[in-house]
Amino acid sequence: MAASSYTEPLLRLTTTHHQSPSSSPRHTAADMVVAVHQDDETGALVAAGEEEDAGDAPVVRSVRGAWDVFTAESRRLWAIGAPIAFNIVCLYGTNSTTQIFAGHIGNRELSAVAIGLSVVSNFSFGFLLGMGSALETLCGQAFGAGQVSMLGIYMQRSWIILTVSAALLSPLYIFASPILRLLGQEEAIAAAAGEFTIRIIPQMFALAINFPTQKFLQAQSKVAALAWIGFAALVAHVALLALFVSVLGWGIAGAAAAYDVSSWVTALAQVGYVVGWCRGDGGGWTGLSRKAFNELFAFVKLSLASAVMLCLEIWYMMVLVVLTGHLDDAEIAVDSISICMNINGWEGMVFIGLNAAISVRVSNELGSGRPRATMQAVVVVLLQSLALGMVAMALILATRNHFAVIFTGDRHLQKAVANIAYLLAVTMLLNSIQPVISGVAVGGGWQGVVAYINLACYYAFGLPLGFIFGYLFRWGVQGIWAGMLCGTAMQTAILMYMVCKTDWEAEASQALERVRLWGGQHQHEHDKLPTSEQETI
Repeated sequence: MAASSYTEPLLRLTTTHHQSPSSSPRHTAADMVVAVHQDDETGALVAAGEEEDAGDAPVVRSVRGAWDVFTAESRRLWAIGAPIAFNIVCLYGTNSTTQIFAGHIGNRELSAVAIGLSVVSNFSFGFLLGMGSALETLCGQAFGAGQVSMLGIYMQRSWIILTVSAALLSPLYIFASPILRLLGQEEAIAAAAGEFTIRIIPQMFALAINFPTQKFLQAQSKVAALAWIGFAALVAHVALLALFVSVLGWGIAGAAAAYDVSSWVTALAQVGYVVGWCRGDGGGWTGLSRKAFNELFAFVKLSLASAVMLCLEIWYMMVLVVLTGHLDDAEIAVDSISICMNINGWEGMVFIGLNAAISVRVSNELGSGRPRATMQAVVVVLLQSLALGMVAMALILATRNHFAVIFTGDRHLQKAVANIAYLLAVTMLLNSIQPVISGVAVGGGWQGVVAYINLACYYAFGLPLGFIFGYLFRWGVQGIWAGMLCGTAMQTAILMYMVCKTDWEAEASQALERVRLWGGQHQHEHDKLPTSEQETI
C-alpha cells in the first residue's frame, strides 16, 4: 500500500524531487516493521533492504542496537519534556493560587474568579496557544535544517499575529458579564466575573508574547530556562497575591493585578533571555526585522489550523461537564466528573511535556532530512507514553474505591466516583497516546488534517453518541462519558494509522523545501545541520 503524506496543503510545493538511482528506497513506518527479520547466521535483527543513509540515524541491526536507540532517544525526549511539564505545573499553580486567595475573600469572589479563569480566560488561552503552536512546526524544522537565523523572524511574525488575535478576543472579556447572564449565570456572580475578566485583559496580551517566545526556545531545546522562569513567576505570583489581597485588601482587583503582573514578568523574562542569551545567527535572535511582515497570510493559515486542532481537543472534555449538568441529580454527576477530570488533568501535564518534546524532535529531524531518526523518535515516545498510560490506568483501577477521599468526605459522592472510575482509567490510557500523536502531527505540519479528524471524531461521532447513551438510553453520566470516549478512541486509531503509513522520507523532503521557501533560499542551496550524532549500532 502506498504511503501517505499529510503536510498542510498551503505548504505543499510544486517542486519535483528527483531521486538518483543510487539513493536508498523510501520506506514507511509499516514497511520498516515488515522488513525486519532475523539473520540465520548471526541472530541479529536486520532491516532488509535498508542501507545506511549518510547523515541519518543508523539502521537497527540487533536487540542491543534497539536498546541503545531507545535509551538515547529517551534521554533526548525527557531532557525536553520534563522542564516543559514542570513549566506547565507552575502555570497550573498560578491559576490555582489565584482561586485559593479569592476563596479567602468570599464565596462570590471565588465563583467569579473561577468562572473568569476556567471559562473566559481558558477560551483565549487555548486559542492563543493553538495559534502559537504553528511555531513548533516552522521553528523546529528551520532549526533542524540549520536555518537558525529564521527562528527570530518566525517568532516576531507570531508576535504580530497573536497580538492581533488578542485584540480580537478582547470583546469577550469586555462583555463577559452580559454573556454570562445570557448563559444563565446568577446576576451577582456574572457582574463580579465580568469585572474580574476586564481586569485580566493585560494577561491575555502577555500570552501573545509568551507563547511564541516559548516555542522559539523549545525548538532549540533551550527549555531549562522556561522551567526556572516558570518557577520564579509562580513564587512572585504568590508573593503579589499575599501583598495585594491579604495585606492591602484590594479584593479580586488585587488578584487580577497579581495575575497580570506575574504573566508579564514571565513574558518579559523569556524575551530577556532570548535577547541576552540567544543572540547571533547561532542563537536565532538577530534583532527586529521587517521580514516578520512577509508571508503573514500563509503563517495565519497554519496558525489557525493549529488553533482549531487544539481548541477542538480542549473544548471536547469541557462539553462533558456541561452535558452532565442537565442530568438528574446533576450536582453529584458534575462533582464526580469534576473529580475525575482533576485527576486526569494532573496526568495530562506529563503528556503535555511529551507532546512538546516529540513535536520538537520530529520537526528537528525532518528539518535535518533524517527520516529514520524521525521514525525512531516517534516509536520510542509511543512506547513510553503507552507504558505510562497503562501504569496510570492500573493505579486508578486499584484505588477506585479510595482516591475520591482526597476531594470529598461525602460517602454518596465517593461511591459515584468509584462507579465511573473504570471510565477514568480508559480515559487516562487514551490520553497517554493521543496528545503524543498530536505532537507528532504538529512537528510534521499536519494541523489542518488533524483539525478535520478532530471535528469528525469528536463532534460528529463521539458527542452525539454520548448524548444518545446518556439521555436516550438513560445510562446517565457513564453513558455520556462512554460515548465521548468512543470518539477519542476513533481519533486516536486514525492518527495511529496515519503515523504508521507515513512516508517519512517524503515528509523530510517537504520540510526542507518549506524551510527553503520561507527562508528565502534557492533550490541549489543546502544543506542542514544534524540534530544528533550518527552512531554505529
